[in-house]
Amino acid sequence: MRLPTILLTGKHGQVGFELQRSLSVVGRVVAVDRDDCDLTDQAAIAQLLKYVGPDVIINPAAHTAVDRAESEIELATQINVHAPTTMAHWATVNKALLIHYSTDYVFDGKKDGWYSEESPPNPQSIYGKTKLAGENAIRASGCQHLILRTSWVYGAHGSNFLKTMLRLMKEREVLSVVADQIGCPTNAELLADITAQLVAQYWQSDDRSAFAFGTYHAVATGETTWYEYAKTINQLASQMGWSLKATSDKIRPIPASAFPAQAPRPLNSRLDTNKLQTTFNIALPTWQQGVAQVLTLLRAGVQE
Repeated sequence: MRLPTILLTGKHGQVGFELQRSLSVVGRVVAVDRDDCDLTDQAAIAQLLKYVGPDVIINPAAHTAVDRAESEIELATQINVHAPTTMAHWATVNKALLIHYSTDYVFDGKKDGWYSEESPPNPQSIYGKTKLAGENAIRASGCQHLILRTSWVYGAHGSNFLKTMLRLMKEREVLSVVADQIGCPTNAELLADITAQLVAQYWQSDDRSAFAFGTYHAVATGETTWYEYAKTINQLASQMGWSLKATSDKIRPIPASAFPAQAPRPLNSRLDTNKLQTTFNIALPTWQQGVAQVLTLLRAGVQE
């Protein structure tokens, strides 16, 4: 059986970077970023798709600057809505699979409990609204698709909460971290590995048209707050020998209201992953395992 040709966008992003590794064993990957294809240029996207002729399109690229999106509505719309719409239409005509990543920001965060894929979305920010519009455009196209909603993404590559906290803990003795937002930190490497498993299962299916397409929540298991997340980073990093000024007891909980932002954040970002796990027989690690894994990778590359 020949391997699928996979077009991957956002190759320098946190998830795109990890996807280049995970997908290399399941297909022939053509990875691009904004220098290769401007996702605000729909004609350029169509030309790229025609040139590559992918069996699978994987789109982690997005306008993810949540606060800036409030004033960059057109740019966020171009990248989060129009770009995946163009990909979806091409996938429909050419019978390709489109894998697209979405976010906990499609929910308002007011639910008491876990959000399932059937929970009604109610985004409160431009970022969340454009990501939901992108989801809806993909569904409306009728293409074969997998939409993976995730949250609190971090990794050894790129900028994220974990790396910011680690830097601040080396610089400051006391830190204040939001304690009333709940979610699940998700390792970009985990998302990449999940995606590779899904591509492999799809490509090896006896009847690809009968594959379990649809929307799935893809996060690590468990839940935490940013405050507890920061304390866990501190404790694990200390155990690994990082030299930190801040100790766990010097990390102080504060409400989200103490950090006013242009875009509202959902207070509850807990995503139920039962559908993903049972449909595809995928076992998900705890979020703490992912944090330890990334800290280990960062530690191996640090000279202090």
